[in-house]
Amino acid sequence: MTSVFYFSLVLQDLLTIRTKPYSSNLLAEICVTVNKMLVSSTYKPAHCGSSQCSIARSKACGECYSGPKPGCNNNTCSLMPDNPVIRTSTDGEVAQDVVSIQSTNGLNPGQVISIPKFLFTCGSTFLLKGLASGVKGMAGLGRTKISLPFQFSSAFRFHRKFAKCLSSSTTSNGVIFFGNGPYVLLPNVDVSKSLIYTPLIKNPVSTASSYFKGEPSAEYFIEVKSIQINGKAVPLNTTLLTINKEGYGGTKISSVNPYTVLETSIYNAFVGAFIKELANITRVASVAPFGTCFSSKNFGSTRVGPAVAPIDLMLQSESVYWRILGANSMVQVSNDVLCLGFVDGGSYPTTSVVIGGYQLEDNLLQFDLANSRLGFSSSLLFRQTTCANFNFTSHSN
Repeated sequence: MTSVFYFSLVLQDLLTIRTKPYSSNLLAEICVTVNKMLVSSTYKPAHCGSSQCSIARSKACGECYSGPKPGCNNNTCSLMPDNPVIRTSTDGEVAQDVVSIQSTNGLNPGQVISIPKFLFTCGSTFLLKGLASGVKGMAGLGRTKISLPFQFSSAFRFHRKFAKCLSSSTTSNGVIFFGNGPYVLLPNVDVSKSLIYTPLIKNPVSTASSYFKGEPSAEYFIEVKSIQINGKAVPLNTTLLTINKEGYGGTKISSVNPYTVLETSIYNAFVGAFIKELANITRVASVAPFGTCFSSKNFGSTRVGPAVAPIDLMLQSESVYWRILGANSMVQVSNDVLCLGFVDGGSYPTTSVVIGGYQLEDNLLQFDLANSRLGFSSSLLFRQTTCANFNFTSHSN
């Protein structure tokens, strides 16, 4: 049997994935269901010294002692597949198989196409712990040569880019596009035209649970120079916003975290500045995991969520900033309580600022790997659309 992804990628310089409904307490980087049978006639393990092992940058070679089967064969190279939600990894066999994927022209899905030699790591099922119900694996989107963006761009010869759009709805799908735009959401809004760009920064030290010595991080970092609330700078130790030679500090984007995580001193200064801007709103007892909550009775309502002070992540210049408004900053935890959706990450985290899933909802992010830059839209609610508005109705091209 052939392994078939249950999501989609036509070949007009663009491919798509239908993401699972976003759930703040069941987060994985991007989880997808794979129809994987116990026996696959097209499954081929990568043998030690092969080009596949070289492409995967495997530095380990081993034997299997429980009888040959997919995931366990003799003289095969391995990697360490990582579940970033539970911070656990294990050895996994590098292999290849056929993947069928549905394409798009940027408006809706088109024909199904295949990659005959798709490389991946076959790991143990306990790595699925903490992921959404029904998930059979994780799709790697990071800076590695066997990630989906690299393999798809190589197989179909399109731009080495992908864009993801997480839905704020627990019942409607978001979407991931592979390749260049347009990225069209209902009602006929090409959201690729609203992108602002900032450089992607490389962390020289891996941030995975397990890794080979000398490996850089496969995750995506940006340079946040300062944070402003309602146009006023938050007093921060800005050295924490820079990645040092040991790989500590800086800002990364990760939907593994349900909410943005801030190093303790940054968190305290941030919360203090935010509370000052809501001096007339009644504070109430905190609701875990949040440390700052308010009575919702006195909040106004806008198209982009509760009427609160805008939060700006200042990037490479004063004119380039990522604006976070009420829909992405405030979490409705009950009928009467709204909480600031940022959490304390402790005094010595590996990364000082981790922009989490809630802050990414209904924001289009384009990862342009060829030019090492991130395109971001800020809230699509301003454009009168959402990440749930891609038309997944197929048509023939």
